[in-house]
Amino acid sequence: MRAVAFFVLVAFALPAGAQEGVAPDGPVLRVEFDETVAIPGQPLSLRMTVLVPSFLPEPPVWPSLEAPKLLVRLPERSTNPTSARVGGETWSGVTRNYRISPMVPGDFAIPPQEVIVTWADPENNAPVRAILQSEALEFRGVVPAGAEGLDPFIAATALELAQTIEGEPGAMTPGDSVTRTLVATVAGTAPMFLPELLAPVAIEGIAAYPEEPLLAETDDRGVLGGSRTERVTLVAEGGGSGAVPAVTLDWYDLETGRVETASVEGFAIAVEGPPARSVAQGRDWRMIALGGLAALAGAVAGVWLKRRAWPPLARLLGARRAAWLASEAHAYAVLHRAVARRDNAALRPALDAWAGRLAGKDPRADPRLRDALTALGADLYGPAAPRDPATAWQALAEALPAVRSLCRSGGPESAPLPALNPAG
Repeated sequence: MRAVAFFVLVAFALPAGAQEGVAPDGPVLRVEFDETVAIPGQPLSLRMTVLVPSFLPEPPVWPSLEAPKLLVRLPERSTNPTSARVGGETWSGVTRNYRISPMVPGDFAIPPQEVIVTWADPENNAPVRAILQSEALEFRGVVPAGAEGLDPFIAATALELAQTIEGEPGAMTPGDSVTRTLVATVAGTAPMFLPELLAPVAIEGIAAYPEEPLLAETDDRGVLGGSRTERVTLVAEGGGSGAVPAVTLDWYDLETGRVETASVEGFAIAVEGPPARSVAQGRDWRMIALGGLAALAGAVAGVWLKRRAWPPLARLLGARRAAWLASEAHAYAVLHRAVARRDNAALRPALDAWAGRLAGKDPRADPRLRDALTALGADLYGPAAPRDPATAWQALAEALPAVRSLCRSGGPESAPLPALNPAG
């Protein structure tokens, strides 16, 4: 086999459109970065072009350009072949387009970046490796006039808020629940710029259980958009009343140049019945003294336990904890919590861990569990996604207990077939 030699050289970027009287000996890097001021959240266009006098046997190794408080994206078809005149000759190459968005106002600088290029020597087509280096890039994120008071600053072409209320918040009894779902839909910027929308609810007798926000991003021919969905369930624990606040979000309209406001109304909540807890009137000093003596006795006992009884007790507790963490029951509990939270990222690892600790059949082969997982995947990643996967999550939660019972008992996965030739 013929040995292949690699040579390394370092070249620096040439400004776009630069023409030299004599073509250079090696590849060149051209950088186009025309606009250097952007509204936070809006992209600046950066183009890097590698040109060689022959051809590229391997694609260049491009830099990521990642930096703090910057959003760097590659648009669809970001890398394309190209050709250009260099020193009076036509060279071939590859160009890559970046979109760089400052996330906050201020000055930004990207240090010199390296592009590793492997090109063919024009004399013998032997591969030659070159390290091309760009110049430092500087740009600014600037808040437009009239929008200085926005906090957080959001610039978009459209922004809407919509909410749904499940339940009857004005006529609740202890044990009832109301679910508030708020969806913010934005166009012209990424949904990651949207802030937390639902503030904590503090109403006597009401317990709030918020879910993790769900972000869905879209890219329509380079125009970013998407949605942020937040959901909180309010559970009545005792009698009381209050108001769940409205939600308002100010944003800067890139098309009109004005500050707009998106909002949804709040609602009143009332629970019939006795308070969840009552405050005792007055103080019983005798009980307070007895409590102090009990605390002192507990402290003395704690010192003795720490010196004499704690080491063997700690070893026993550690062994029991390790056994619990390695048990099927613990793995099932982790899976059950992931389903209850509708945590899609934690679902598959938890399911695999639980299946690995079952001594019976593999639960992942059960048709009920498989159908529920298929429906969930279709809702989240199918052609019509994103859709509300609440029905699929509910089916998965209902299937788990039955599948667990069947797999632990070692029973059949499906009903036996009838007799081939039944009598009578």
